[in-house]
Amino acid sequence: MGRAALRQPRPELGKAMYGRAASPLLGDPTGNERGREMIVLRREIGDVLRDARQRQGRTLREVSSAARVSLGYLSEVERGQKEASSELLASICEALDLPMSLVLREVSDRIAIAEGFAIPDTIPADFAAGLLGRTSAVRADGVDVVLSPVG
Repeated sequence: MGRAALRQPRPELGKAMYGRAASPLLGDPTGNERGREMIVLRREIGDVLRDARQRQGRTLREVSSAARVSLGYLSEVERGQKEASSELLASICEALDLPMSLVLREVSDRIAIAEGFAIPDTIPADFAAGLLGRTSAVRADGVDVVLSPVG
């Protein structure tokens, strides 16, 4: 039997279920009362890193060399089988020429979607006004707000 035949399909969005029975003291083993699957952070991070690498058209070998990490270990991180330390994540992000904050933001957005939370795609009016250098703005409830510069 080949390697591909041994691989089990990964749950969507890096989720995993644990086969433990629910405890009356600890509640649902999935982490919530609705029985949703647990989100595994290392899988989400791996998915984001792999997506970024593939969008750049780069190979595992190229990125592992630039990040000074073994090809096998980077592969395991991308597949969510190994937990990347903050130092390793920083090195991989540097090799991909991506800010770590952007990678973590993408991971956060994916987790929010998996948890069923809406991700705002707009900037609040008062914040946008501050960016544009205005000294006042109107909140969503219609109240005028005076903005003062920070710093």
